[in-house]
Amino acid sequence: MTTLIVDDSRLARTELRHLLGAFPDIAVVGEARHAAEARELLATFRPDLLLLDIHMPGETGFELLASLEAAPQVIFTTAYDEYALQAFEVNALDYLLKPVQTERLAAALAKARARAAALPEPTATSAPEAPAEAATTPLTENDQVFVRDGEQCWFVRLSEVRLFEISGGYTQIYFDTHRPLIPRTLQHLEQRLDARTFFRANRQQIINLKWVESIEPWFSNTLKIRLRGGPEVEVSRQQSARFRELLSL
Repeated sequence: MTTLIVDDSRLARTELRHLLGAFPDIAVVGEARHAAEARELLATFRPDLLLLDIHMPGETGFELLASLEAAPQVIFTTAYDEYALQAFEVNALDYLLKPVQTERLAAALAKARARAAALPEPTATSAPEAPAEAATTPLTENDQVFVRDGEQCWFVRLSEVRLFEISGGYTQIYFDTHRPLIPRTLQHLEQRLDARTFFRANRQQIINLKWVESIEPWFSNTLKIRLRGGPEVEVSRQQSARFRELLSL
């Protein structure tokens, strides 16, 4: 499991690298001292796991996550315990207090392995993509994205998102019972999302095809789709034709 360590303290990075040496399946691909450096290494190496400090010069660990369109699994490592709730609200795997104990690190890594094992095997690549290329790589259902709406934050896997819907000048995201708003256009999201999973149903909505519960004919040769957990989505005439073609044998 490839891992990136992000911490402004050289001693803390050295200690984490030393502790990780006890786990043969963990390969540290780099170390970053701050968020800007971390972003470059994330784009270059696209690691499976991020060991992330919270308090750093410039941006915090939370702000780093908020700036990423997709992120690996995250284990926070920090000297402060007051951010634990916020860490788990963004779906972090674990929250380790410094000095990090081997037993706690082992437990956190076990969670990372379990979550990774639940995902499909990625397509092999011969070399890491350059940052500019990685930025245009479609986001698949297995990617995690950081979502912030006001004071609330989530770290959500795209497979859990069933619907993107225009709401005023924002886009509303439907996952679980949450409906946060993000400052992104539907056109931007359509360009970033994997078309094999995310389908533009009409001018207002993009649906996750994995969440389709039922389909029925509707007016003027259109379709009406019900998503698991709701809502119902009316597919435009043009997109209904595309939908039939896409899912036909």
